[in-house]
Amino acid sequence: MKVRFLYLLFLLGVLSSCGNAKLSTADAQFARGEFFDAAATYRKVYAKTSPRKERALRGKIAYKMATCYRRMNAAPRATGAYQNAIRYHYKDSMAYFYLARSFQMQGKYKDAIKNYNLFLERKPGDMLAKNGIRGCEMAVDWKKNPTRYVVKRADLFNSRRSDCCPMFLGKDYDQLYFTSSTEKATGTRKSEITGTKNNDIFFSKKDEKGAWTKPQIIEGELNSELDEGIISFSPDGTLMYLTKAPREPNADTSVEIYTSSRSGAKWGTPQKLEITGDTISVFAHPAVSPDGNYLYFTSDMPGGQGGKDIWRIALNEKGEGTLENMGPQINTPGDEMFPYIRDNGVLYFASDGHPGMGGLDLFKASQNEYGVWKIENLKAPINSMSDDFGITFGQGESGFFSSNRNDARGYDHIYSFELPQIEVWIEGGVFDWDEEPIPDAVIRIVGKDGTNQKAISRKDGSYKFKLDLGTEYVMMAGCRGFLNSKYELTTSNEEKNEVYRADFILASLTKPVLIENIFYDFDRATLRPESTKALDELIKLLNDNPNVTIELAAHTDMKGADSYNLRLSERRAQSVVDYLIKGGIKADRLTPKGYGESRPKIITKKIAKQYSFFKEGDILTEEYILALPEEQQEIANQINRRTEFQVLKTTYDLF
Repeated sequence: MKVRFLYLLFLLGVLSSCGNAKLSTADAQFARGEFFDAAATYRKVYAKTSPRKERALRGKIAYKMATCYRRMNAAPRATGAYQNAIRYHYKDSMAYFYLARSFQMQGKYKDAIKNYNLFLERKPGDMLAKNGIRGCEMAVDWKKNPTRYVVKRADLFNSRRSDCCPMFLGKDYDQLYFTSSTEKATGTRKSEITGTKNNDIFFSKKDEKGAWTKPQIIEGELNSELDEGIISFSPDGTLMYLTKAPREPNADTSVEIYTSSRSGAKWGTPQKLEITGDTISVFAHPAVSPDGNYLYFTSDMPGGQGGKDIWRIALNEKGEGTLENMGPQINTPGDEMFPYIRDNGVLYFASDGHPGMGGLDLFKASQNEYGVWKIENLKAPINSMSDDFGITFGQGESGFFSSNRNDARGYDHIYSFELPQIEVWIEGGVFDWDEEPIPDAVIRIVGKDGTNQKAISRKDGSYKFKLDLGTEYVMMAGCRGFLNSKYELTTSNEEKNEVYRADFILASLTKPVLIENIFYDFDRATLRPESTKALDELIKLLNDNPNVTIELAAHTDMKGADSYNLRLSERRAQSVVDYLIKGGIKADRLTPKGYGESRPKIITKKIAKQYSFFKEGDILTEEYILALPEEQQEIANQINRRTEFQVLKTTYDLF
C-alpha cells in the first residue's frame, strides 16, 4: 500500500497475559503504526468482550480497529467497524466523518452524505465534511459523464501486491521507475504495517520495438529491507530523490527524503537530504520541478494548513526563506500529497481535502498571472471512488498513475491513461457539372485561427483536410479551365470525432453549363418559385468569380413555330437575367440570349447514365427525336427545354 506512513515515535514492550494485556498489545501495535497486526489483535479482543457488560470498551476497540482498516485502505471492513463504534456510543464524533468517507470510497454516496450531515450536526461548518458532500454530489455526474481519457490497468507493471507511483526517467519516456511491495522485493520480512514486504524501487525499459520489458528490481545499494520508493529525478537524470522510511529500535522514526547518484547504469547508496532540523515530521513524496530549481514534497510539519501539506524548497539556495508552504488554495485541513510538476508549470497532486469522488483524488492546479491557483478535479475515469494518486506524464496527454480501485485488499496498482486526439476532418471531391471528377484541382482552406492549408485533388477528384474544433473556415476550389467554387464551414465545439463533407462543382470556362431545376409556367416566361434555389447558387458562383461575364441562354423544344420559340426563349433568358440583377449582379456582366430550338442538346455522359437509351454524343435534333418511341420523345423534349450559361470573359473590371 502507499508509502504514506507516520511511524512510531518509540517501541513499546508487549505484556504476556490475556484480556487487557492483549488490548495493550494491540494499542502498542497501533502506536507503532503496525495497522495490519493491530487490526488482527483488536479483532480477537473485540470478539471476547461482552456486548452487554462492556459496551463502552467494545465501542473503543471497534473505533481503533476501524482506524486500522482505514489506514490499510480496507473501506468495507472500516465501514463495519465504524458502525459498531457508533452502535456502542463511542463518543468521538469523528466516527461519523470516517464512516462517511468509508461509504464514499465504496461509491455509496447517499450513505456518505447522510453521515457527513450527522457529523456536521456535531461540528457545524467543518470544511472537510462540506467538501465531502460536494464531492459525493458531483461524483454521480462525473461517473455518468466521464472525460475522454482512456484508462487501462497496466498489467505488465503490476504484481499481486502493491505497485504505485510511476515516474519516467528522461524525456525519451522509455524508462519507467515505480514503487512495489511485490514478493520480489528485497528481504524476507513482512511489514507489520501492511502485511506485505516493504517497498522497493523497480524499473522497466522499452525494447528496440518500443514495447515495455518485464520490470526488474534496481540492484546495488539503493534498495534495502526498509521502505524505499516514490521517486523523482533531476532534469539531467543523474540524481534520484526518493522516500525512505528508516526504522531504528528505541529511536524516533519517520519518513524522510534521500538522494541517490547515478554512475553509469548503477544508483548509489541513498544519502539523507536535510530539509530542516525537524526530526519528528514526515518528509516524503519528492518531486523536482522540470527546471531543477525547486523540490516539492509532502510534510506534516508545523505551519501548514492541517494534515499533510505540499511544500517546496529552492534547491539552488541554502538558508532561511527558502522553505515555502504551497498555501491554502492548494492545501486543505485534509491531506495533499504526491506532487508532480509538468514542463508547462502545471502542478498535479492527490488530495482527500478538496471535493472528490472518494479517498484520494487527482487534481490539476494552474496559476494565473496574479498568482491565483485554479484547482480542477481530473474526474472519472482517472479518478474513482478509491485512492487515485502518483501521476506521471509521458508524451502529450498520456502517462501512468496509481489507484487501488477494484482491489478488495486495498492494494495499489499502476494504470495507464491517454487522451485520444480529437480528429475533425473535411473531405469530398471536385467535379464538373456533368459530375465527372476533376483531378489536379487546387483546394485551399483558411481558418479564422490563422491556419492555411492546400491540397491537390486526386485522380478521382477527392481531397481531405484535418481541421480544429470550433473554428470558422473558408474554402476555395479551382482548376485551369474552370470557375472557382467557394464553401464556408464552422466546426462544432463538441469534443468528438467528426467528418464533414463538401463537394465542389466547378463550371467550365469553355462549354455551356446547364442550370438545373429552372422552371417556367407552360407557354410563359415567368420563373416559378422553385427555380430560385438554383438561381441563388448561380448568384453565389458569380460573386465568387467577380471578374467573369456570362451569357444566359434559354432553349426550347421542337414544338411550335420556330419564330415563336425564339421569342419565348428570349423572354425566358431575360427573366433569369432580371432575377440575377435583383440579386446584386451587375447588368453589364449578364447577356441574355434566346436560341429557341436552334441548338439541340448534345447528350453528355451524365445524361447517358441517367437514360440508357441515349448514347454520349447523340444530338437531340427533330429528326433524331421523331425516330424515338413516343415516351422517349417526351424525355428528349424535356432535355432540350433548358437554361444554360457560358463564360464570355474572365477579365471583367480588371483594367
